[in-house]
Amino acid sequence: MPDLYASLIAHHSSLSAYLGAAVVALPAALVAVLGVASLAGRPLSERATARATSAATGFALLAAVGTFVLMLAADSRHVVIGFGEWVHIGHGDDEPHYHFAVKFVFDRLSVPFVALSLVLCGTIGAFAHRYMHREPGYNRFFVLYAFFTAGMVTTALAGTIETLFLGWELVGLSSALLVGFFHDRPAPVRNALRVWVVYRVSDAALLLAAVVLHHLSGEGDLDRLTGYHEGVDSEAWPFGRCPLTEVQALLVGALLLVAAAGKSALVPFSGWLPRAMEGPTPSSAVFYGALSVHLGAYLLLRTGPVFDASLVLSAAVVALGLTTAAYAALVGRVQTDIKSALSFASLTQVGLIVAEIGLGWRYIPLVHLLGHACLRTLQFVRAPSVIRDHHGIENALGGRAARTAGGGRLRARLYRFALERGHLDALLDRFVADPFVRLFRACTALEKRWTDAIAGRAPRPAAPASEPAEKFKQPA
Repeated sequence: MPDLYASLIAHHSSLSAYLGAAVVALPAALVAVLGVASLAGRPLSERATARATSAATGFALLAAVGTFVLMLAADSRHVVIGFGEWVHIGHGDDEPHYHFAVKFVFDRLSVPFVALSLVLCGTIGAFAHRYMHREPGYNRFFVLYAFFTAGMVTTALAGTIETLFLGWELVGLSSALLVGFFHDRPAPVRNALRVWVVYRVSDAALLLAAVVLHHLSGEGDLDRLTGYHEGVDSEAWPFGRCPLTEVQALLVGALLLVAAAGKSALVPFSGWLPRAMEGPTPSSAVFYGALSVHLGAYLLLRTGPVFDASLVLSAAVVALGLTTAAYAALVGRVQTDIKSALSFASLTQVGLIVAEIGLGWRYIPLVHLLGHACLRTLQFVRAPSVIRDHHGIENALGGRAARTAGGGRLRARLYRFALERGHLDALLDRFVADPFVRLFRACTALEKRWTDAIAGRAPRPAAPASEPAEKFKQPA
């Protein structure tokens, strides 16, 4: 046994590299297996799909645990698995350098989060196998579910902002498509479009942060951004220091905060979260109750040193988190369906986690995130049974329990505010979406006038501004 232990320590780097690569490769292989079979018109059976999902998530979890054990045995806090630089522009001392690298990092933040992702994805995958039994979209659900799992693993282990953006996009695309899973009804499709639009804003902010970071430092390496130096474990997460100046940190951090707010449904983007409950219960449980809604908080944890470098930015994170928590706690009290109530309960805790991050804490919000994700997943999975049990109790009582009403004018106003969900969707539509729509319509009208003038046609009459967008479509 001592010789075996010594051998493991001696080959720690190579073993960690193989196990870490397996953590990333197995979810990607699941996407390939289910996706290729579907594209070939020969989807796997329900039993084969369930076994493939369980095997991929189970073996990936074992590989992650094995990597963690090797890290403990070798007393290492930071293991990097690199796949080389894909782009390298600039070689002279007087010209800017731009690097595009793909690498994955195992540390005290990514290992717990990737383990949580694999545990919950595997658990909900087993639950969905029975919940979605004989559903017409069974195969489509699991293909999108595989994309989500691969995106979560990629985002959790990303060592560069480009790799993180790839996983971020996979999570957003699969989430939006599963919100509109029941596309034979108009409501899920409309709500999926709303979710997708908010995700686009979040993705644009993250992409801008990557561009600014490349402009400032020439690369998107998150280790450099958080002040980690290779081989110095004492500076690994969460002890790094951001090398950017306060102004630079404020700019990059503000973009990252907008990206996190959109992905985690923080105010003012909270309106999409209850809309996402249109999807199947398994996807609601693992996406908006446990994993996807916490991605913004995870991004803030990963880039924590950037926010520590600016007092204004830290105060903004705390204020945004507390505002979101108060808003969600108030709105959640008037919800009439259990999934919406649970979604706002999740948002309350996410707001508190974000506030904890803004205060400079690291391990407390990480433990809070892990515990809340597990608890909320179980509540979402249990929700259909709770409704059935509640109906059984009401039938036994012969009706609903009596409720007392009371309160003054302030309570009535708060109730109206909560019932309308703070009018956040209406405010965003009026002050953000409508100006863009009017601008695009003006550009369309200008383009039509130019093309008519070039073609020598008489100008077409402009449609009234009050007509809906469908009226502007020309017949095929």
